[in-house]
Amino acid sequence: MKLDTEMVDQTLSQIDAQAISDDHPLIPRLKTLFGDHTFFLDSSGLNIIEPVEGKPQTGAVVNVASWDDTEERNLVAHEPESTETTVQLGAKH
Repeated sequence: MKLDTEMVDQTLSQIDAQAISDDHPLIPRLKTLFGDHTFFLDSSGLNIIEPVEGKPQTGAVVNVASWDDTEERNLVAHEPESTETTVQLGAKH
């Protein structure tokens, strides 16, 4: 799922991660591998947000690549793995 700027900000206020900017040189390669998403890096690796069925404005954090070293320098892609983490993407009340 591709997030707009407001949704990225809302997501980052709920999880400890960094968003990869759309102009980063790796984005074309990431899109080829995983599709058109907003990508987030955290201590577990590379993540995307997917909509949660039946819960409008809620996204699930899905891990698509994990770190293969303790220095967090090398990512290894794998089948998407759902996490238990969800974020609210709707308007704040």
